[in-house]
Amino acid sequence: MICRADISTLKTDIGDKVGQKIIVKGSLGRSKEFEKEGTIEKAYSNLFVVKYEENNRTASYTYTDLLTRTVEVDVFDGEGYSPLLPPLIVESKRKKVKEQL
Repeated sequence: MICRADISTLKTDIGDKVGQKIIVKGSLGRSKEFEKEGTIEKAYSNLFVVKYEENNRTASYTYTDLLTRTVEVDVFDGEGYSPLLPPLIVESKRKKVKEQL
């Protein structure tokens, strides 16, 4: 479940990274995925704007898009790209049942 604290923390993180290079990854549906390099241009209360380098266009994403993993963002830290959010760890209930037996 997404809580207000998660969104608030993410807003602060994105706001601190305005002007930094990022890679945005997402799905276009029907097994089509995209990966584009851009820069965080602006951060607002409900969304943030990314300016893509390849075609000089902008796109906006909500903070909920990131938290629900609709899009993923990798941030350039000077040496390489690292995920903005840590990888999602999914535990299977079935696996726990097997371990208990």
